[in-house]
Amino acid sequence: MREFSTPLSVALPSTGNLTDDVVTNALEAATKAMFSRATDDGWVDVTAEQFHHEVSAVAKGLIAAGVEAGDRVALLSKTRYEWTLLDYAIWFAGAVTVPIYETSSAEQIGWILEDSGTRAVVAEGPDHLARVREVRQSRDLAELQHVWSIQDNAVDVLSRLGSDISDDVLEQRRTASGPGDLATLIYTSGTTGRPKGCMLTHGNFMFELGVAVDELHELFDAEDSSTLLFLPLAHVFARIIQVGAVKSRTRLGHSSDIKNLVADLGEFHPTFILAVPRVFEKVFNSASQRATADGRGKVFDRAADVAIAWSRALDGPKVPLRLRAQHALFDRLVYAKLRQALGGCCAHAVSGGAPLGDRLGHFYRGIGLTVLEGYGLTETTAALTVNLPDAQKIGTVGRPLPGTSVRVGDDGELLFKGGQVFTGYWGNDTATHEAVDRDGWFHTGDVGEVDDEGFVRITGRKKEILVTAGGKNVAPAVLEDRLRAHALVDQCLVVGDGQPFIGALVTIDRETFPGWAEQHGKSGDVRALVDDPDLVAAVQTAVDDANKAVSKAESIRKFAILPDEWTEEGGQLTPSLKLKRNVVVRDARAEIEALYSV
Repeated sequence: MREFSTPLSVALPSTGNLTDDVVTNALEAATKAMFSRATDDGWVDVTAEQFHHEVSAVAKGLIAAGVEAGDRVALLSKTRYEWTLLDYAIWFAGAVTVPIYETSSAEQIGWILEDSGTRAVVAEGPDHLARVREVRQSRDLAELQHVWSIQDNAVDVLSRLGSDISDDVLEQRRTASGPGDLATLIYTSGTTGRPKGCMLTHGNFMFELGVAVDELHELFDAEDSSTLLFLPLAHVFARIIQVGAVKSRTRLGHSSDIKNLVADLGEFHPTFILAVPRVFEKVFNSASQRATADGRGKVFDRAADVAIAWSRALDGPKVPLRLRAQHALFDRLVYAKLRQALGGCCAHAVSGGAPLGDRLGHFYRGIGLTVLEGYGLTETTAALTVNLPDAQKIGTVGRPLPGTSVRVGDDGELLFKGGQVFTGYWGNDTATHEAVDRDGWFHTGDVGEVDDEGFVRITGRKKEILVTAGGKNVAPAVLEDRLRAHALVDQCLVVGDGQPFIGALVTIDRETFPGWAEQHGKSGDVRALVDDPDLVAAVQTAVDDANKAVSKAESIRKFAILPDEWTEEGGQLTPSLKLKRNVVVRDARAEIEALYSV
């Protein structure tokens, strides 16, 4: 199958912008709880009318401060209610939001502020302000006029500042933007080279959400639908859910600290969540490790096998009676507790950012949480394809959204067309022309295939394909996804380009390692035990399982366990937990050479 298109299923607006949803909500559902804010006194609801009032007040403050239509305003903060409030206030003022990951280094912040010509910054707290001050002293940031802090009452300060701005002035500014105008400038996570600013218009979001909310109506349209955001809102994946929630009047909450996530889920009770695959892997591995530590490891393993078998059987003609009985038993013993950990009301999850893998997809569906895997990039305003509750094929990333076309290039690269595809890279025409060809096809850089029903499967990154000395092409993602599924494995890098065989570097999960060490009577940390025979044997089990997914020529022949973690702070991971392969290869050159030295 070389090309597949899905016809547009809904009428999309040709005028207006993203702020219209806030105004319409306030007029048609003034008392509807649009948000729940985490406070010292618990979760407090914010109605559609309140949100409109707060957004308008902050937007007036931005106008009073001299922010003009089209100016760039940066947000440097964790995921929190004020992030969403400020995002819409920037749009109300006719300006453009430039999100920056709150974990970004001073150098990264400086590049984004300079490249975008940002006029104002709203940072979260003292640490973020310090990084902004540092780059103001070392870079040419002549355009930067204002820096406010959320923890220093930026919302109140701006609201008071704009008290003299009339409603008419605000309305003129709010309605001046149309679908073709820039809404946000999102910088790529920079897995290779310096981040590029992706220009996304109001129309890109309107197209994406016009079809996505309609297709995912089971998530967004329920009377009591709600979701808790805990991914960074600087990531387009979380951002599109934010805008979709406002559009569909889905109650939205924010959780800024992963340490509080389980408690927040238990109090908020979301009906659906979104996460990257690493989060789903961590939840599974942590549950498995806890069960093992409590002496229930065999019960959990059997429950997991039954859940996967149950899910696979759902795609067949009939679920066997014996399997149904086993599933009902484990639902009481195991699955119900896992669902309760997600708040007790969560029936769906949306996964993106990297392949989830068959095993986890079936496991979660088997315990009663259907994970809808999708695919997209920053350049495509998030989703290009998505599995639906009633049209799901686990192991794929779903079919193209309505109005979207996919083509497989001669070299296996996936190409897409659709109204969600960006207008280009900010100030970088060369990169834009490399990404979008003359016929309007966006080149994703991902390699994949499309089946006869239109379901897309991602098999690797075009630039990450390894070619062994024997001429065998190997996609590392297949092996890496399977390896990371093991409880002890945190991250891994498959290597072997130009080498006689495939090898791997593995890092150990610091959360699950202590439990494993105690079980096996080991003392010392990971660094002291990298060569321990039992640890090596445990990782070998993970490698053996991963090798089942590939041919003998593609299988991992040797591996090395590294003493240190790969982290975002260390520069090896992006904020969305993608591995920066070029950085890891550079940092681990000696370890890679050692794999092939004997």
